[in-house]
Amino acid sequence: MSRSQGSLRCGLAVAAAAALPLGLAAQPAGAVSGISVSTSGSTVSVTTSACVQVGGSWGNASLLNSSQTSFAQGRQAALTGTASVQSAAWSSVSPGTYTVVVVCSNGTTAGTQSVIVSSAAAPTVSPTASPSRGVMGGVGGGTKDYGTVTMVAGGVLVGTGVIATGWFLRRRTKPHRL
Repeated sequence: MSRSQGSLRCGLAVAAAAALPLGLAAQPAGAVSGISVSTSGSTVSVTTSACVQVGGSWGNASLLNSSQTSFAQGRQAALTGTASVQSAAWSSVSPGTYTVVVVCSNGTTAGTQSVIVSSAAAPTVSPTASPSRGVMGGVGGGTKDYGTVTMVAGGVLVGTGVIATGWFLRRRTKPHRL
């Protein structure tokens, strides 16, 4: 009886382990958003394919900062595009956390998503910013060049340790000898 219970427990554990990645990958129905938001420097852009054209308009997108709570309070931009994809963009956006809301022309909300605008664009690296000799991996340090005196002192310490270890082991095997 205990063997079958152990097999049952093992089988349940295997089934739970197999189902775990599927459960983690699935999104809740409320978390699905029909928009995609991206940033490039101080420009925020949004794309969607959820809107249909009504009366010559696809709808509007609004960029809300943390103190704004409604669609009408934010910086609005009209959606432009085709039946397959619509987009809007805002330039000169100051650094901070924003919420992008897209409302189609038929009154439905295509989605809401938060975005963080960083304070600076990607840093540029000059040719003189990297070390001239590179990383000295395996030589005892990443950037510092040790002199002869330091290397000799290290060698003396290692040699003393080897001699002391040999003396200790010899004394341990023959306790009456020095």
